[in-house]
Amino acid sequence: MASSDSEIAKEFRFFRVYKDGRVELFEPDCEKIPPSDDPTTGVRSIDVVISSEPPVSARIFIPYEAQNPNQNKLPLLFYVRGGGFCRQSAFGPRYHNFCSVFSAQANAIVVSVEYGNFPDRPIPACYEDSWAALNWVASHASGNGPEPWLNDHADFGKVLIGGASAGGNIAHTLAFRVGTIGLPCVKLVRVIMVHQFFGGTSPEEDATWLYMCPTNAGLQDPRLKPPAEDLARLGCERVLIFVAEKDFLKPVAMNYYEDLKKSGWKGTVELLETHGEGHSFYFDNLKCEKAVELINKFVSFITQL
Repeated sequence: MASSDSEIAKEFRFFRVYKDGRVELFEPDCEKIPPSDDPTTGVRSIDVVISSEPPVSARIFIPYEAQNPNQNKLPLLFYVRGGGFCRQSAFGPRYHNFCSVFSAQANAIVVSVEYGNFPDRPIPACYEDSWAALNWVASHASGNGPEPWLNDHADFGKVLIGGASAGGNIAHTLAFRVGTIGLPCVKLVRVIMVHQFFGGTSPEEDATWLYMCPTNAGLQDPRLKPPAEDLARLGCERVLIFVAEKDFLKPVAMNYYEDLKKSGWKGTVELLETHGEGHSFYFDNLKCEKAVELINKFVSFITQL
């Protein structure tokens, strides 16, 4: 008989669980790259520690142009990465490169949060870490926060939240909290969700999220399936949702779009579909035609402010 340390109890898309409770991720730890002063994009980045216990940090991106004395203060995008709640890093190449390109093209500050991943930090760590980081950003609205870049260059009347995949799910929860709890001295104007995750994709996907969140409230958990009353209280004026034709998460994103329109929320929601592409396709090549189209729309959503 196999010992319990080698017997598999459960297997999910991103990891397996052994009978002794050990969790094995199928992918190795994400490669991480340092912040940089990038003359190619004209964007500088730095890392900041938001909390040491629990460990929460972020990478901040700012265009060179921001430090021109004649430059007005810049919109700020609070960005929440994806990774299935258990993979990837804000310090990995895919998210670093995306945020750098976006910061350059939108002439905006980006704060990309590094939240805790399962299994080291089970859900709800991702929501709580991101909320703590968003409040840390808001602490600069008076001009007396710990990070001079935000004190000196961010326009807290033009704040957006953006999220990809799992990060799109987290972005919803953040917008709901802003609408119910508030975010002092900050105006959250828009939310962007790209290929976002919600419950109902498949029994397997639902079971994975429920396992990663030991304190879950079942299939009706509002973070998994937002009820109409939560949707009606999003604390922003506009929402932009991106879907991809071949993305397995497209149906739940479409449901979210329809449910938001019917919820009684007073804002405006827009849906954009990329044809012929799958989940998170744009990270594979930020310069391909359809990725450029997605990024341009993402950028225009902020430059219209």
